[in-house]
This record gives sequence, structure tokens and C-alpha cells, in this order.
Amino acid sequence: MKLGLNLSFAIKRWLGGDAMAHIVKDELGLDIVQFTWDLVDPWWPAEKRDPIAREYAAAFRRAGITIESTFGGLASYTYNHLLGPTPELRALGKEHLKRAIDMTSEMEVRAAGMPFGSFSSADALDPSRREAIYKEAVETYVDISRYAKEKGLETLYVEPVPLATEFPSSATDALRLMKDLNAQTAIPVRLMVDWGHALFTPLFGEQADMDYWMKTCGEYIGAFHIQQSDGLLDRHWNFTRDGIITPERLAEFWKRHKLADQTYFMEIIYPFEETDEHVLADMKASVALLRQAA
Repeated sequence: MKLGLNLSFAIKRWLGGDAMAHIVKDELGLDIVQFTWDLVDPWWPAEKRDPIAREYAAAFRRAGITIESTFGGLASYTYNHLLGPTPELRALGKEHLKRAIDMTSEMEVRAAGMPFGSFSSADALDPSRREAIYKEAVETYVDISRYAKEKGLETLYVEPVPLATEFPSSATDALRLMKDLNAQTAIPVRLMVDWGHALFTPLFGEQADMDYWMKTCGEYIGAFHIQQSDGLLDRHWNFTRDGIITPERLAEFWKRHKLADQTYFMEIIYPFEETDEHVLADMKASVALLRQAA
């Protein structure tokens, strides 16, 4: 398995490029990461933001760590972005992604992504409003793709989410979005499929199945987020806990589908109150379990 690390586990803990590179390379023994915007906020003023972002990137390069992509985190996920209920909110969503692309370009990273957006409760229940906002969002994203290409990016990622008020949530929604976007975008757009989202049984029922996702939209899946879950909520637990997404299940899926280029990014989110010592020990144990299964 090609194993990488979303840096969500480290927010509020190991800040700064050298400190983070030491944890990733020396403590966990990994050399592929996905940089979360929770560490550097795209909305910070560029003249102060970009030197901080570049410092992370430079430290990782010195340590032999590849940043495959940057990605929206907890903070970014709280907003409606391109599917917001008003033109003003949707415009801010566009600006948010453009600023993240600017930051990603400054880091000399060639891919960035985030969830597409979420409807308001009222719009989610109105089919005509959903469709109108969706079509506008697709046009906006195509424009963003041109901007990303100008900034040197080669790929954009969209993460499906486990809420019916968001888009895309289901595999069929994801397939529709990929076809609608890639018919027009200046650079490829791919899916960042989160196992905990895809296996969310209360929403998807029998279609909460990764083989179903591969059959439906596998040609567009560029990478995965992996974590432990019970299938009942979006847990983002580590693999040291019991659940339905075991290291063995991940390894079997990888081999059976003959995956090679995609990365399994561990996206583990701890309570902020947890001690740094526990988080680091737990991450080490989980990496060992995944390597043993592979």
C-alpha cells in the first residue's frame, strides 16, 4: 500500500516545518504527506501567510518528504462555499479556494482540494434551487481550474461527504460531478474518497460499500482518506481502535483492485484535549499496524 499522512493529527501540536518534518520522518517513518489548511489559513494576508507556508514546504523537502497535495481541514469544512444560499457566500467560497491555490503554488505543490460545498437546509429540500446552485457552482469551478493552471497546479481534488445536504455525497453524485467538471476544466479534477464517508451506513445503506464506489466512479478516484470508523458517524478514529475499516481490509482492497498510483492518506483527528504523548504513541502504533497488514 502507498501510505501517506494527512497532517490533521498534528494541528495545535507540532507547529513549524522542522518540528513537523521530524514527527513525520523520524518518529513515524513516513515520507508522503497531505498538508492541511488548518496549519496555515488561506485567508491570512498573503504577505504573512506565504512565508509560513513556504517554511513548511522547505523543511519537508530538506527531510525528503513529498507534499502530494494541500487540502481543506476542519476550519474550511464548516462553511458552505460554492453551494451557499446567497451569491455573496458563494463568491466567498470561490475566493477561499483561489487563496488556497495561491498558497499551494507558493509551496510548489501541484495539487489542492476540498469538499465541493454544502446547501442550506432550505435549498437542500428544493430540487429546482439545488439544481440551479449546482450548475452555477460547476461554472465557478471551471473558472477556478483555469486559475489553478495559471498558478502551476496540475490537479484539483473534490472530497465526497456523508451528508445529504452536501454535494457530492453518493457515488452517483460524485460521478455526475466528475463528468460535468472534467468535460470543461483546464486541469484534471479527481476524487479524494474518504473511507469513513463512503461507508456511512445511515445515509447510503447497501451502497455503503467501497467496491460499489470503485465500480461507479473508480476511474476518477485519485487518492483516499483512511481512518477507523463504526459506520454510524464520521469518526476519524485511529486504527488502534476497533471498527469496520481494519488495516487488513484496506490491504485486501488495495491488492484486489490493483491500485498503484493512489495514496492512502491517514486522516486521523484527535480531541484537542488529548496529550501530545498519547497522540504520538497512538500514531506510531497505527502506522505499525498498517505496515504489518500491507
